[in-house]
Amino acid sequence: MQDLDPVETQEWLDALESVLDKEGEDRAHYLLTRMGELATRTGTQLPYAITTPYRNSIPVGHEARMPGDLFMERRIRSLVRWNALAMVMRTNLKDPDLGGHISSFASSATLYDIGFNYFFQAPTEEHGGDLIYFQGHASPGVYARAFLEGRISEEQLNNFRQEVDGKGLSSYPHPWLMPDFWQFPTVSMGLGPIQAIYQARFMKYLEHRGFIPAGKQKVWCFMGDGESDEPESLGAIALAGREQLDNLIFVVNCNLQRLDGPVRGNGKIIQELEGVFRGAGWNVNKVVWGRYWDPLFAKDHAGLLQQRMDEVVDGDYQNYKAKDGAFVREHFFNSPELKAMVADLSDQEIWNLNRGGHDPYKVYAAYHQAVNHKGQPTVVLAKTIKGYGTGAGEAKNTAHNTKKVDVESLQKFRDRFDIPINDAELENLPFYKPAADSAEARYLHARRDALGGFVPQRRSRSISIPTPPLETLKAILDGSGDREISTTMAFVRILAQLVKDKDLGQRIVPIIPDEARTFGMEGMFRQLGIYSSVGQLYEPVDKDQVMFYREDKKGQILEEGINEAGAMSSFIAAGTAYSNHNQPMLPFYVFYSMFGFQRIGDLAWAAGDSRTRGFLIGGTAGRTTLNGEGLQHEDGHSHILASTIPNCRTYDPTYGYELAVIIREGIRQMAEEQQNVFFYLTVMNEAYLQPAMPKGVEAGIIKGMYLLEADKRKASHHVQLLGSGTILREVRAAAQILREEFDVSADVWSVTSFNELRRDGLAVERWNRLNPAKKPRTSYVEQCLAGRNGPVVASTDYMKLFADQIRQWVPSKEYKVLGTDGFGRSDSRAKLRHFFEVDRHFIVIAALEALAARGEIKPKVISDAIKRFGLDPEKANPLDC
Repeated sequence: MQDLDPVETQEWLDALESVLDKEGEDRAHYLLTRMGELATRTGTQLPYAITTPYRNSIPVGHEARMPGDLFMERRIRSLVRWNALAMVMRTNLKDPDLGGHISSFASSATLYDIGFNYFFQAPTEEHGGDLIYFQGHASPGVYARAFLEGRISEEQLNNFRQEVDGKGLSSYPHPWLMPDFWQFPTVSMGLGPIQAIYQARFMKYLEHRGFIPAGKQKVWCFMGDGESDEPESLGAIALAGREQLDNLIFVVNCNLQRLDGPVRGNGKIIQELEGVFRGAGWNVNKVVWGRYWDPLFAKDHAGLLQQRMDEVVDGDYQNYKAKDGAFVREHFFNSPELKAMVADLSDQEIWNLNRGGHDPYKVYAAYHQAVNHKGQPTVVLAKTIKGYGTGAGEAKNTAHNTKKVDVESLQKFRDRFDIPINDAELENLPFYKPAADSAEARYLHARRDALGGFVPQRRSRSISIPTPPLETLKAILDGSGDREISTTMAFVRILAQLVKDKDLGQRIVPIIPDEARTFGMEGMFRQLGIYSSVGQLYEPVDKDQVMFYREDKKGQILEEGINEAGAMSSFIAAGTAYSNHNQPMLPFYVFYSMFGFQRIGDLAWAAGDSRTRGFLIGGTAGRTTLNGEGLQHEDGHSHILASTIPNCRTYDPTYGYELAVIIREGIRQMAEEQQNVFFYLTVMNEAYLQPAMPKGVEAGIIKGMYLLEADKRKASHHVQLLGSGTILREVRAAAQILREEFDVSADVWSVTSFNELRRDGLAVERWNRLNPAKKPRTSYVEQCLAGRNGPVVASTDYMKLFADQIRQWVPSKEYKVLGTDGFGRSDSRAKLRHFFEVDRHFIVIAALEALAARGEIKPKVISDAIKRFGLDPEKANPLDC
């Protein structure tokens, strides 16, 4: 836009500069705000910009000064770089298939080094310790530093990505594999950022509820600019802004490259992220240029250098660092005025013009501002070079996949970073570790001593919480009398009782993704309160009702809105508080089962890796119980998905007493014994009479099955019927039909967990295989069915694969499985169970089919039964519909 009156323009600028100099930023902000309000009232459309010029957010004169020894820190950082490089290369010389990553850490070494030296607090008696989400691909650098610190041995470095024999290091941050070292699993891109946000929010929750001191700990999250494309990376940043999480710091390593090429080759990723984060209410701190640019900025009186920086796209910035100083002089400084600005610089000096993320002074200033900023989360957008210092791969599109470096590049790397290794040793890639009494070692340890000790480190155990006696849940164990209730309602009653327990109650964290009323949990709003960082600033519309909506700074419930990923992140934060805060909490996350593992499977796996403890409650479970919601809401496979997570214990109870026994056992395992497991329980919205618990069934409930009805009548034929969830009631009805109409006696088994039965069977099978000379063990399924006559029929509200998992341990050759394969439908429960062929009539037909296969009855008996029940042999297959 042309300036029509430069003199007036300068007067306005001078006036603003005078206000800034004499009255400060607050006064300037106030005046600009009032001017904007005036313009808006008159209908004037102001020019809108949510981004700032492409330069550092902190002016040179406002930078906090780094207090340490720059040269000593550079030397240590260089050794870390070398050992990280050597570790990955040595691993790939041993076996090229092992892989590894060099370039991500090469670009972010300074970002981590400044944190380690000055900001990452370790846990002490006075400080809970910072929580640090390391970028997964940067793990070699964290190992390399831990090696210099003496925490990791040379043998372990030599066994990077070779873990089976117990001597190696995990490829990425994995608490399951390195339980005393890594705090969080982060290499599934995007999961670190969303977990960090909810971790910071849960930290505030613990502070407001009095479990930890307020205002000390920080959550740091390191991520790559390419990682920001993952929906989870930016999907929750508005929550962080809204909640004013000033305990949260994101550091985005903006090396301008993702795995295959530029992140925003035709644009600017730093500018894009600045706008996104600032719009979400974050404090944005850009670290674009290093200190060698400062003299050029001082010369840029006309703003031509800034204009050039603003117009160049990232694809060109990448290209500049893949070439040389002469190329930069010619193509970046592309006008006579710009060329004159660098006329006194050599090509090498132009090449040395550094990016902000590689300048320790600039990074320190940004971190210092971040940790002291109040009222907002902070994001540091640091510009770096992918593969920095690695030679052949530096700033190339192939940088991410670089695992080997040629000898010439190794020599340049050594010379550039002053690594004390001679040419004869270079190809052997020796690790370098200064002596324990060297200046480097003393400095390294002094920096960490000042911050309380080493990081990362992870606490594996916390205090034990006693398990409430089972009698605490007597009201559930005694059944519902003549009242029909669902297992969802039984669960709510169990939870309401548990929150009253003197030891456990306050540590329970109910988590709901905007479905409390669906699950009948709204009564807890008033009782426990919904956590809000600001309390309740409004008068609720239902304040005159008994169960009004109540928000509270000390509220116990986390109401996450329609946000399964966020709720699961809260579940992980609460379920790992025993490790991160030495405060064992027990989350109960209640959700539509269809929107659990299917939507957040990667986060559920992260929960397992994190050694999370807690209960996932899949509500309205089963393909035919949520009968009016249709295809996408009806769950027939969540237990199969849950079974893929090794430390997830899954149960599909039918009755309230089964649910009570399982929850009590889960509390014992997780809160008292501190086992690293979490539980997935399905509950249904179908109401029916809840019987009292039979005697002596507790152990069977936990193991996965128990005999519910033993048919002791003498009959011509006998069958074993297995069922779980609401279909167990159809199984019981089928048993009655078989007894009364076909002279077939039927034992009925309640199977609370086909997954746990399979787990037991596999463990027994393995033991027998490895102990051939010893007396074979028998699986629990075999123990239950041994000596029981007749074929076996299993029926569930899930895919046939669910019950089919135990086939190899069922003693009977005739094992028939019914399930709900196919897409869901909307209709009545009775029609849906007929459609999916899991109702009582189809169970009877399956039992008769199995008897016919044994030769005990004629096929005509089956044909007659099909006619009697009105079944259509030409009925469409649910799997094909």
